[in-house]
Amino acid sequence: MDAVFLALSSAALFGGMTVALRTALAGSDASAELGALWTVATAFLVVAVSAVVRSDWDTHGLWAFGLAGILGPGLSQTLFTLGVREAGPARASVTVGTAPLFSVAIALVFLGEPVIAGVLAGAVLIVAGGILLVGERERPLHVRRIGLVYALGATVVFATRDNVVRALATGSSVSPELAAAVTVGSGVLVIAVWVALARRPFAFAPLRFYARPGLLFGLSYVCLFEAFYRGRVTVVSPLVATESLWGVGLSALFLRRVEVVGSRLVLGALLIVSGGVLIGVYR
Repeated sequence: MDAVFLALSSAALFGGMTVALRTALAGSDASAELGALWTVATAFLVVAVSAVVRSDWDTHGLWAFGLAGILGPGLSQTLFTLGVREAGPARASVTVGTAPLFSVAIALVFLGEPVIAGVLAGAVLIVAGGILLVGERERPLHVRRIGLVYALGATVVFATRDNVVRALATGSSVSPELAAAVTVGSGVLVIAVWVALARRPFAFAPLRFYARPGLLFGLSYVCLFEAFYRGRVTVVSPLVATESLWGVGLSALFLRRVEVVGSRLVLGALLIVSGGVLIGVYR
């Protein structure tokens, strides 16, 4: 039950982060890459404080979590920020909700897991929801399909990260908080290198816009790692994917004039989340 509560908490916080990130992008003239850097840097402070409070400094195998951080949040959060900028929080959230499909695909291809009818049914629902999203006719003018591509790329990285973190967490003596701190810290370094190589203008001023999404992101990461330490990917990943519903709901509540949330988008989100739940039940 702890894993379920923590996974749902992570999903709610991530959905809130998505909406707060859209507000930050609108209020700041900084590049999306710099925005991702300040978001993840703030998140690092949150998870670092949680690690200090936990005060469990067993570091055996800790380096592997640093490698996981290259994937997420290093690569994933940068792609996701670009996705929110180009497609908005509601549609980026729905896209990320397809993560269980990719998690299963990875398990089938690389882990040799068997094909189960319930899993295939869940995959069909997720694909159907994705088709509704891509074929949406009443999307706002600011929504660009390249944003969905960015979000889809982030989703693949999220799914890979989930499997890697669960594999590392199984039998690990490293505390979830310390593991999260090293993972997020590694992500900060990756995004900083990205900003430098892309020659994006650097400034500290945008930090005030990205502190709020960073706070939510950090809390979401702590809950996520605690959940993976307590439950299987097949349980945690589908529950975390409910962030699609949080993203759509919060967008409709706080950004209704910008994010036109129609019945097609809501139905797509419901199909994707239902597919994720089916995959979690039958996998």
